[in-house]
Amino acid sequence: MPRVNLEGSSSIVTGGASGIGEACARQLAELGSKVVVADLNEERGTKVADEIGGKFVKCDVSSIEDADAAIAAAAEMGPLRACVNSAGLGAAGRTVSRDGEPFPLDKFSFVIKVNLIGTFNMLSRAAAEMSKNEPLDDDGGRGAIVNLASAAAFDGQIGQCAYSASKAGVVGMALPIARDLAAVGVRVNTVAPGLIDTPIYGEGPESEAFKAHLGKSVLFPKRLGSAEELAFAVMDCITNPYMNAEVIRLDGGIRMPPK
Repeated sequence: MPRVNLEGSSSIVTGGASGIGEACARQLAELGSKVVVADLNEERGTKVADEIGGKFVKCDVSSIEDADAAIAAAAEMGPLRACVNSAGLGAAGRTVSRDGEPFPLDKFSFVIKVNLIGTFNMLSRAAAEMSKNEPLDDDGGRGAIVNLASAAAFDGQIGQCAYSASKAGVVGMALPIARDLAAVGVRVNTVAPGLIDTPIYGEGPESEAFKAHLGKSVLFPKRLGSAEELAFAVMDCITNPYMNAEVIRLDGGIRMPPK
């Protein structure tokens, strides 16, 4: 069985304006897919989309209307075959602060809304569109979805109560959703990155020194992973027709300490 051919297809990458999402968008384009870069950063997202021959759609992943707009834009360019859910955020804070204050419920809820509910919103609506596709192969495969979780789903650190809960939810729904979508020929996989070198670490000598320090805690190789390396795993999940219902840690073997 050959790899899934994405030539002439369309795809969606949430959070595609930078970091992991951008790397995934660029690699999908290299595989012949027309990519919708779905992001809130209009300037950066438009630039990436223009460079790869895709289309930018301003998208709040927790909005049904925005999700449908991204899917409609993709469908105009070709059958939707791939959706990568990379958009996400965090809000650091202990469950109870040193001053005895509980973590604000609105912050906790917001992280869950974007990272978990937003992921489900995008994937469910993308899968509905994929279910209309003609099968690509004798197995009846119509598309593939990859959700980005995090090593924090398993090794959540101090101050990551909201983030870890949201990403553990993404991991937890992987198998039941893959089982649901088997009926329509859509595969679902999850990639859980460890320490990846993205723009969140900033730039300059101090940033580089900090990243080098973090890299020492990685088993091997002793460095942060690159967005490109992460995207390689995402592409494998999309193009390997037998890859389904998996959660893959891509973290250089790190197991995060409490802090």
